[in-house]
Amino acid sequence: MNDVTTAPGADLPEHPDFLWRNPEPKKNYDVVIIGGGGHGLATAHYLAKNHGITNVAVLEKGWLAGGNMARNTTLIRSNYLWDESAAIYEHALKLWEGLEDDLGYPILFSQRGVLNLAHTEQDIRDSVRRVEANKLNGIDAEWLGPDEVKRICPIINTSGDIRYPVRGATYQPRAGIAKHDYVAWGFARRVDEAGVDLIQDCEVTGFTVDGDRVTGVRTSRGDIGCGTVALCAAGHTSVLLDELGVRTPLQSHPLQALVSELLEPVHPTIVMSNAVHVYVSQAHKGELVMGAGVDSYNGYGQRGAFHIIERQMAAAVELFPVFARAHLLRSWAGIVDVTPDASPIVGHTPYENVFVNAGWGTGGFKATPGLGWCFAHTIAHGQPHPYVAPFSLDRFTTGALVDEHGAAAVAH
Repeated sequence: MNDVTTAPGADLPEHPDFLWRNPEPKKNYDVVIIGGGGHGLATAHYLAKNHGITNVAVLEKGWLAGGNMARNTTLIRSNYLWDESAAIYEHALKLWEGLEDDLGYPILFSQRGVLNLAHTEQDIRDSVRRVEANKLNGIDAEWLGPDEVKRICPIINTSGDIRYPVRGATYQPRAGIAKHDYVAWGFARRVDEAGVDLIQDCEVTGFTVDGDRVTGVRTSRGDIGCGTVALCAAGHTSVLLDELGVRTPLQSHPLQALVSELLEPVHPTIVMSNAVHVYVSQAHKGELVMGAGVDSYNGYGQRGAFHIIERQMAAAVELFPVFARAHLLRSWAGIVDVTPDASPIVGHTPYENVFVNAGWGTGGFKATPGLGWCFAHTIAHGQPHPYVAPFSLDRFTTGALVDEHGAAAVAH
């Protein structure tokens, strides 16, 4: 009998005793997905749901959804500047809005809106430009003055005597947060029901290759044959592609976040500021969830430098004086993979049957269902879905970049 994974307190009307099986790997699969985080699970879900492909293994070197999926700050929005970015993130947001019904599992998706603050004249120009671009793409977006910002978020400091006074903000009402663990469990439960094998504690160590095809995956639990390989390994994608001799313009960095002690509900929305480099929301249980930018050095450690946290706290307290006496509960870091144009890489590799999904930087969680939908389509049809076609690896040789580094006004 297979082992099972339990989740105390979960509402599981169909499977009262477990969420998913822990099967032994089979000798061969039609599709092997490397990476059991949000993107890997979502890809498996839509392969089964949209394309009827269920002879699939999701390989995870640790525990399911224990990487960046467990280490993000759960922000969901689609108000990106460039058409290509806005399209994939808006597709994802629309899927988020129906995901709880799709998965048959609570994900605590809360559409509380996001404010992206402007502190200078240049911020204002960039922000208004982005609002107008969003409107052209059918995305909900507004420009708000300081008084309107204060109305939406009463605890924010809008006085004119701070280092970076709030001059206004963009506002996307449909943005929000979701419970990341519940999202992962919902996807895992659904793909297990479809017959997909979720194989934990299974590290990929290499590949067997025949010409321009990968015929198998070498793992810590034995060799596994495959028809197609899909890489969803986030910060470790470049390590895996190095095994195949494929160089990618990816850099991995730690990205830190932290939470406070539990507080009464005081923060009704999400506030982000690129100038002071902090973003803040309040989770369902009451803790403040705060993030900043990536640590500047490259690395694979799941912790970062103290000065990043120190500056993040200084920025948060300046914007929200009411937080000055809150206590920090814990901090952590994930490993984010970043490309030169701050946009993802999705699609073909030089190997005929190997597809890559990487480079999402700090935007991976919010893209989860949209990427899963489009990557599953790409795998099933052998051609990129229109929403991810602009993010092919060859754009770094053609020069057709999608430069989101400063375009979206924020990094997250």
